[in-house]
Amino acid sequence: MSLHVFLYGAGVSTTLTPVRSPAPAHPAPSHRTRALALPEARWALASTAAFLLALALDLAGLPWWAYGPLYALAYATGGWEPALVGLRALRERTLDVDLLMIVAALGAAAIGQVLDGALLIVIFATSGALEALATARTADSVRGLLDLAPALATRVTENGEETVPTSELAVGDVLLIRPGERIGADGRVLDGASEADQATITGEPLPVAKGPGDEVFAGTLNGTGALRVRVERDPADSVIARIVTLVEEASRTKAPTQLFIEKIEQRYAVGIVIATLAVFGVPMLFGADLTEALLPAMTFMIVASPCAVVLATMPPLLSAIANAGRHGVLVKSAVAMERLGEVDAVALDKTGTLTEGAPEISAVRPLPGSGLTPDALLALAAAAEHPSEHPLGRAVVRAAKERGLRIAEARDFVAVPGRGVTAVVEGRVIEVGRADLDFPDAGAGRSEAATVVLVTGDGAPLGTLALTDRLRPHAPAATAALTALTGTAPVLLTGDNARAAARVAEATGLVDVRADLLPEGKVDAVRELQDAGRKVLFVGDGVNDAPALAAAHSGIAMGRAGADLALETADAVVVRDELATVPAVVRLSRAARRLVLQNLVIAGTFITGLVLWDLLGHLPLPLGVAGHEGSTVLVGLNGLRLLRASAWRPGQVPLQGTRG
Repeated sequence: MSLHVFLYGAGVSTTLTPVRSPAPAHPAPSHRTRALALPEARWALASTAAFLLALALDLAGLPWWAYGPLYALAYATGGWEPALVGLRALRERTLDVDLLMIVAALGAAAIGQVLDGALLIVIFATSGALEALATARTADSVRGLLDLAPALATRVTENGEETVPTSELAVGDVLLIRPGERIGADGRVLDGASEADQATITGEPLPVAKGPGDEVFAGTLNGTGALRVRVERDPADSVIARIVTLVEEASRTKAPTQLFIEKIEQRYAVGIVIATLAVFGVPMLFGADLTEALLPAMTFMIVASPCAVVLATMPPLLSAIANAGRHGVLVKSAVAMERLGEVDAVALDKTGTLTEGAPEISAVRPLPGSGLTPDALLALAAAAEHPSEHPLGRAVVRAAKERGLRIAEARDFVAVPGRGVTAVVEGRVIEVGRADLDFPDAGAGRSEAATVVLVTGDGAPLGTLALTDRLRPHAPAATAALTALTGTAPVLLTGDNARAAARVAEATGLVDVRADLLPEGKVDAVRELQDAGRKVLFVGDGVNDAPALAAAHSGIAMGRAGADLALETADAVVVRDELATVPAVVRLSRAARRLVLQNLVIAGTFITGLVLWDLLGHLPLPLGVAGHEGSTVLVGLNGLRLLRASAWRPGQVPLQGTRG
């Protein structure tokens, strides 16, 4: 029933406007206005009006010429679009089930059942309009993101202030954000103090205080203070732009269940045609008249059509994607959303996932004989780490800047995930990387449960740096929720030392801890779990996590501080640094899978019941149409239940041992 409208028209991608379009100046339209704006709704309304007027004139006893053209108008306005779609599909040698509805209506009219055929068309068109309206609700939940990005921004230059389109902003530009304005680009606060409402981007319910050094996002709303912000991302690469891009891509995909249904749909449709001919032909062979044989055949064609089955899968998954997006989790495809609900084991990275990913230098220890002071050692390490994206590297650079140290320029920078970085600094090859367990000074840091990195110059050890990281506030609750969802405690996989990993594991209730892992070690651990028959969800954030994200059954990247490679590899991205959203999105995916199953049961029950009624008894055509279209609308609306805010349940821990 209006399958292409629902499955492909639900495709947000075909109707969304560019990210940089200005927000509408008028208030959002009411539900009634939005409904009338849909072509399907207008045609359904015209068809219904013509049918009701024709029926009134018919019942009043007027001659055929008075109401016959109105019946014809009801057929034309309600049936022209699905008929055209069906004929185009037929020309491409595919059978669209909508065409079967039109054929059935015309067949009824051909044997004098004009009223029944017109009623079929009206119910058919009304059902399509309801589905289109439901689909528009899904699209609106995503389209609202596009209205967040302002069209203009105030750029500060040497000559003063100028108003420019946000599309023309470049990295390094300085913006003035006045109170109450939306921020025009992702960047970092240079000066000023205010608060920003980031709920639409990160899902945080309360405004977040912003001051010098804090990150801000395009599309978020500035509070009562004025800010000067340096642009750090091109507008096309902002978080809001990436959100829209990811959701657009997700709307174009189809889950495996949907692909399977579409694969058998054509054969099923052909089977319906053959069965309809049999239902019509067999009674004719035994002497039935045309009307007596054709009406049950037309009714059979209608009630056996798999419209509700085809709509069983995508509405729940697309609704789940839209709901997750509103809460700061971007699921990249319907395939990814379906797979998230299948996981029964979880593997977690430590740094940037269970911890905040903002480690701090706790000790700087030059080696005797290196000739370096602590500040000199830190400055060399910071110079080598300056181009690095890794949280440990950023911590080293930040510590050097806080001490006011000069950071020399580095050349020939090379980063090896899981091992460290190498760069030429002031003529020396400086390496900053993992300190081996047997390195003499490593034990001091490890006894403090700190991460220890070794700094070498031209191959000779110069000293060590000890770094500590804070646990995320909601990490224990999140790991408990994941344990309850899967029935097994998550596995901790980290490249950090065993003592630091054990400290985090103890705080989060984890038992299976695997430390000192290189990227390939994380992949091996994931594959070991999968070889044991588990479907593994891996959660990480760094470049060294990308291979494990790719190897796992499903992968979720912590997005705000996550490396680009991890974000590209993962199936879903957590925009905000909130680990509690991971069990929430798994729970949402499982709810979507349950709704898909419910829809298939509902559709199958209706089709089976109506077909048996038609074959073994006498199912009136209008009642068959009402049952068929009613089941289609019911399935579609049932799938949209996941758009409700209550469907998102972060922080809720189900009973121990339950599986969703």
